[in-house]
Amino acid sequence: MPANINVRKATSADCPRMMELVNELAVYERAPHEVTVALDHFIESGFGSNPVWWAFVAEQDGVILGFALYYVRYSTWKGQRMYLEDILVTEEARGKGLGSLLMNALIAEAKGRKFTGITWQVLNWNEPAINFYKKFNTRFDNEWVNGILEIS
Repeated sequence: MPANINVRKATSADCPRMMELVNELAVYERAPHEVTVALDHFIESGFGSNPVWWAFVAEQDGVILGFALYYVRYSTWKGQRMYLEDILVTEEARGKGLGSLLMNALIAEAKGRKFTGITWQVLNWNEPAINFYKKFNTRFDNEWVNGILEIS
């Protein structure tokens, strides 16, 4: 574990760096052209009068090296659940435990908010991520197919 790692709730001042990491993630996932959200919209969506997402950041010496962003999803069968939209540790800092620190912060948050679970998606070719999630006794669901309807 690297020294001086601090995991904390994100603030609006963290958003420019978080967007840099979003773009890094998009490159890793082979879809950099898919990131179209504007920084102002990102900030408003997380820190405006009606936030729709929350996040934790992992920083070392004041530099954000990773983040985990979630929102509330409602299941008619299970109730309120945390939906993990993105968890990312920058490439240089991977394999040093930051992802586990972020995941543990999410689990504590989910328990504290009395969510019934945490759900997310992972690309089927992303073996490092799949192996990371397996450490948390994750159950993978291969039955459901994603549906996407783009609204322009």
